[in-house]
Amino acid sequence: MTTSDTPTPGDRDRLRELLEAVLSDEHSTLEEMATGAYSSPFHFSRQVSRGAGESPVALRRRVLLERAAWLLQRGRTVTEVAFETGYESVDGFARAFGRAFGFSPSRAASERAQSSGGHSHWLPAPNGIHFHSPTALYVDSGTPTVESAGDIVMLMVRHDLDDVDALLDAAKAVDDAEWTRRRLPGHQNLVWSGPEESLAQVFSHLVADKLPWLATIEGADTPPDPPPDLTGLVELHRQITPRWLALIRDIRRRNAWQDSVIDALCDPPESFLLAQIVAHVLTFSTHRRQLARWMLRDAGVDVAHLDPDPITWHRKHSGGF
Repeated sequence: MTTSDTPTPGDRDRLRELLEAVLSDEHSTLEEMATGAYSSPFHFSRQVSRGAGESPVALRRRVLLERAAWLLQRGRTVTEVAFETGYESVDGFARAFGRAFGFSPSRAASERAQSSGGHSHWLPAPNGIHFHSPTALYVDSGTPTVESAGDIVMLMVRHDLDDVDALLDAAKAVDDAEWTRRRLPGHQNLVWSGPEESLAQVFSHLVADKLPWLATIEGADTPPDPPPDLTGLVELHRQITPRWLALIRDIRRRNAWQDSVIDALCDPPESFLLAQIVAHVLTFSTHRRQLARWMLRDAGVDVAHLDPDPITWHRKHSGGF
């Protein structure tokens, strides 16, 4: 690419305006899209195709079909979705859907992509523009739970718990010597929390450091020391997960982020805001999860498939893959 071909900020802003016109709910035809972007249909089509690698009509049709697949997976009827997607007949919609996905819309309606290992609602694209689910589906102890994709607190909390679970599973490939080997002599995140020099110590903190906070908020006694072995930590994480999720849901429901609790387990006792506690847990858990990845790689475990990015994780749960 020559210097003259490099997109300027103005070019990028204009392309964004064009793409917003393509995807606007107010526009359905090429003429309407072009008018919404203050352009002629010819120039509008040429600019979108050059910038996105896809014609405006094809881009809009693909994203609407992705939205249709998502709606079908959540129980909407084929007839409802066909007309909502802008097709004049159910047969026309079924043909277009089948050509795009390789299976009928009735099949999409009979399965839930996220919970049953079914199909993604995304289609192959020459760009990264897709329909993003406004909700995400999780399975808690076998029970499906749907939550808003816009709830950043629950997104971060669930990502943290799922990522810890995935890392615990990866750690099963480590032998006892590698599990306890000191990899970072002298490393300690907090002056009062103890060393974090080995996989065993990092995972112990990663799993068990929610327990004292749960005890503080619940008014319970000091929790026992966490188990030193991986099997015990896996079981402890399984027990902690529903308690931590229930706590966060209750705080959100009551909008109690500014409520304070007295930690009588501290010496001397100390007070904290609930918002501070959750922020603390997520901050240090994020650091430890990355540290665990480094230590697992150092122990010879392949963790390349454990993408730490919450974007990747969330797309999986919202059916984007």
